[in-house]
Amino acid sequence: MNQIPQIPLVKWVDSLVLWLRKNAQWFFNPIKDSLDGFVGGLSEILTSIPPIFFIVLIVGLTIFITKKKWGLSIFVLLGLLLIQNLGYWNDTMLTLSLVLTASLISILIGVPLGIWMSKNKVVQAIATPILDFMQTMPAFVYLIPAVSFFGIGMVPGIIASVIFAMPPVVRLTNLGIRQVSTELIEAADAFGSTGAQKLFKVQLPMAKSTIMAGINQTIMLALSMVVIASMIGAEGLGVEVFRAITRNEAGQGFASGLSIVILAIILDRITQSLNTQKHL
Repeated sequence: MNQIPQIPLVKWVDSLVLWLRKNAQWFFNPIKDSLDGFVGGLSEILTSIPPIFFIVLIVGLTIFITKKKWGLSIFVLLGLLLIQNLGYWNDTMLTLSLVLTASLISILIGVPLGIWMSKNKVVQAIATPILDFMQTMPAFVYLIPAVSFFGIGMVPGIIASVIFAMPPVVRLTNLGIRQVSTELIEAADAFGSTGAQKLFKVQLPMAKSTIMAGINQTIMLALSMVVIASMIGAEGLGVEVFRAITRNEAGQGFASGLSIVILAIILDRITQSLNTQKHL
């Protein structure tokens, strides 16, 4: 029985990556330099702020956002003090800079793409399978092209995090705008609203909760990439967790992992609290 010839997919992908590495550095190098400068500057700012001042600032911000609901504010205070006491403050700030950078890029790309999808069925039909691919591909796989095109360090970690974390904000922005009541859209049209007025004064405000839920999930997914990104040189708490795994040091692994959990809870609760505000 004749066997069906094997599709040389591996060879095709390897050839494509090699060609891009040789011929597309004009595209990848500016991205690498820009992200290096941005995340480097952000991490320097965060690590240069005295821990106590930063803790007071975040606690004050939490009190303001949550309208003086003291439970979360006390948790933020105690959690950040614990991180500082355990000696993981600088690593936490490096992790925060990576997460904020990846989340910001995901939001800046994802929200406009979600809006475009909601306005154009062809764009939605094209983007949906791509988003499915981005969400279902194992996160480790993203490290391979990231390292191939951007080398070792924070930048490939950011790129991998963006690819992994972007789909929720795109999907939920699209969903939120599509779920806006047709009666409201018709009323806006009846009053002669332009497309921009209808988008910014009707659709986006009405879809705020759904969009914020997508942003929240994007931030959480970006944070979940911290440990994985440490395997390709991304600094922060992930390095401590990865080092603890390789050395079988349960105590260090638990302490650094606890710091990630505290940071995740703080980011999650603050973004959820923002979603309860009346205005964006």
